[in-house]
Amino acid sequence: MRIGFAGLGRMGVPMARNLARAGFDLTVWNRTTSKALAFADEIGCAVAETPRDLAETCDVVISMLADDTSSEAFHLGDKGVFASTAPSFVVVMGTMSPEHIAALVAAAPDGTTVIDAPVSGATQAASDAQLLIMAGCTEQDGATLAPLFEAMGKRTVYLGRPGAGAIMKLAVNALIHGMNQTVSEALSLTDKAGIAPDLAFDVIEASAAAAPMLSYRRPLYLDDRAHDVTFTVSLARKDMEITAALAHDLGVSFPQGRETLARLKDAEAQGYGDRDMAAMRDYMRKESP
Repeated sequence: MRIGFAGLGRMGVPMARNLARAGFDLTVWNRTTSKALAFADEIGCAVAETPRDLAETCDVVISMLADDTSSEAFHLGDKGVFASTAPSFVVVMGTMSPEHIAALVAAAPDGTTVIDAPVSGATQAASDAQLLIMAGCTEQDGATLAPLFEAMGKRTVYLGRPGAGAIMKLAVNALIHGMNQTVSEALSLTDKAGIAPDLAFDVIEASAAAAPMLSYRRPLYLDDRAHDVTFTVSLARKDMEITAALAHDLGVSFPQGRETLARLKDAEAQGYGDRDMAAMRDYMRKESP
């Protein structure tokens, strides 16, 4: 299979690298062309000039983009994927709204199947090919893509229908961002009480509240500025806005999620947008002078 990959950001680069290492014939595209050229020099793959060019030379096009707006331009623009002799599969692996996935399914040319397949796992999981993939299709419909998913992830859960992957990812991220806010508050409490941050985190990691995310993000919670950003406050706010809108549309009460969203919005307004979401600890600490 000829694979096209779009979106060479923090997650996209290691995902595309793992596809190349698995032996797939890879072509890449990125909005910032210099990133695509640098990646191609490293891996030895081709670079497409436009999304349309990517689609015309590939059997499967995978995108790992930031939001609905960037995905819409990539797929539906004048030089977008759907303006081409489209590929057999278009796989959307970024965190998107269910409405956007439905729009892509409706707009896809005959012969092109759109599958939402967002992932759970941070940059290290992407590098180690240990992502959880949530595929909005049946296992039978996704059989052709299984080798690609296996090259990028540790497990693929097939959720049966288009859009289900997007919804499941939003639900998972609501848990993650809610936990991020709660941990930030808990550490603010222990900070104010004079308990050393390292000791406080030792207890949290050994407690009933422990979760894998806390362990691999520990260095960021203790000092986010000393480490590379893995997921920004702005992206967390975007996720929670989409999830709050989905909850409203479904008639689901979402009080904790709305409070998490309110805190993220305020932190972003105070200049935390480009910092790692672990910086919510610093934000909460400043909220409690």
